[in-house]
Amino acid sequence: MIELSAEDFEQLVTAELDALPDRVVDGLDNVVFLIEDRPPDGSLDMLGVYEGFDLTERGAYGYGELPDRIILFREPLLAICETIEELRDEVHITLVHEIAHYYGIDDEQLHELDWA
Repeated sequence: MIELSAEDFEQLVTAELDALPDRVVDGLDNVVFLIEDRPPDGSLDMLGVYEGFDLTERGAYGYGELPDRIILFREPLLAICETIEELRDEVHITLVHEIAHYYGIDDEQLHELDWA
């Protein structure tokens, strides 16, 4: 496990999000990215989560719709990494995984594509 302040972790996540290819992030609409220390159950088992309606289930958005959320969990990500480079890789994988859910790609499809 590595140690990293909440501020440094946020900077790392922002850098990894900025490094994603445009084709991955350009289609995102009404989505916010958040960082929390742990999932609501307090476990270290979940690295991230997508909360919202994926594009395949979404109707037309109206005004005032709450944004979908992609949440990365800092402590579980830190717990599985021994180096900053490993952390960058895991953050990248988690971001791609949760963004894939936004596009309607489920866990089974992610495994078939070897993305999970």
